[in-house]
Amino acid sequence: MNNLLRLIGRRLVALPIMVIGVTFLVFALMKLSPIDPAYSALGDSATPAQLEAYRASHGLNDPWYVQFGNYLVGMVQGDLGTYGQNNASVSEKVFSALPVTLQLTFLGLIIAVVVALPLGILAALYRDTWVDQVIRVFSVICIAMPSFWLAILLVLAFIGKLPVAGPLPSITADFSGWLQRMFLPAVALATPVVGQLTRVIRTSMVEELDRDYVRTALGAGIPKSVVVSRNVLRNALITPVTVLGLRVGYLMGGAVVIEIIFSLPGMGRVLIDGISMNWVQVVQGATLTVAVAFIIINIIVDLLYIAINPRIRAV
Repeated sequence: MNNLLRLIGRRLVALPIMVIGVTFLVFALMKLSPIDPAYSALGDSATPAQLEAYRASHGLNDPWYVQFGNYLVGMVQGDLGTYGQNNASVSEKVFSALPVTLQLTFLGLIIAVVVALPLGILAALYRDTWVDQVIRVFSVICIAMPSFWLAILLVLAFIGKLPVAGPLPSITADFSGWLQRMFLPAVALATPVVGQLTRVIRTSMVEELDRDYVRTALGAGIPKSVVVSRNVLRNALITPVTVLGLRVGYLMGGAVVIEIIFSLPGMGRVLIDGISMNWVQVVQGATLTVAVAFIIINIIVDLLYIAINPRIRAV
């Protein structure tokens, strides 16, 4: 138990360090942008005096390290700055869109696991048979199919049959409507991950089935189904869980693109608005929010990895 708590403590201590590092990287990249935040906020009609007043009031004339410190303080308080001529809140715009991206990401993750897990297990149990070959071809096709390309095909194939545009119903008020609206984007997002995860699960299962303890248990008369469900499957899932944690970042990044194709009001729309309107603060806030969400999700996956792998707890 002490080892487990120590490992969890290390992950939690690393969390703020990684968040600060990502924040600095995003902040530095945005500082390299040639776009003047004052000009993008006030527009073409702003006079030099108004631009200078805006820079002074928003601390844009301060040294970069002072600006970064102020941004960190604001971020801790939930303030990511303002944008536009009306000084609208970046935090409100970003946090209203983030739930949509997270919903799409996790629905895609659920679809990927539900499809890949049985396929990977079947491919391992019936390795080198026609079942294994069919699943292998299917997984290669999934891996080779870009999400954005599949999303366009799904829009063309299901337009008029399933909602591919329009408002997104609330997940709590109208779950059926929400699921219909999110299903096709989630399928497009999950398909490449299905192929990758299927191959990883199959390989991990095959390696585990070839271990001595499996042969010993089968030789002792224990049914294969019992050995697979109680021992092989749990041990074999350690590697796929690690891979799945890395794929969450891919899913979040892919969700931004898929949202644009399906006109979903998520982080993709926020980024497009920020780029098209030259709202540097919006782009910075959206990029930072996605990066921090990715870090937190990977910390959770690390804790899950520790929970299912007793050998790690003994380190």
